[in-house]
Amino acid sequence: MSRKQYDYLMAEAKAPYKGLRKFIYGALGASGAIGAFVFLAQIAAGRELRDAIPNFMLQIGVVALMVFLFRLEDRNKTKE
Repeated sequence: MSRKQYDYLMAEAKAPYKGLRKFIYGALGASGAIGAFVFLAQIAAGRELRDAIPNFMLQIGVVALMVFLFRLEDRNKTKE
C-alpha cells in the first residue's frame, strides 16, 4: 500500500462519507437557491405575497445553512 493510499484511508476513517456530505450540502443548497429564485419571481410579480415572502425567507435560510455546513466541513479539513 502506498503512502498516498494510506493517508487517504486514514482521512476517510477520521471523517467517513465526507465527500457524500459535501455533495448533499451542495445539492440541497442548489435546490434552495432555485426555490428562492422562484419565490423571488412571485414576489416581483406581486402574486400571493402572503405565502411567497415566508417561503422565500425559508429558502434563503436553507441556502445559508448549507453554505455554513459546507464551510464547516472545509474548516475541519484544515485542522486535521
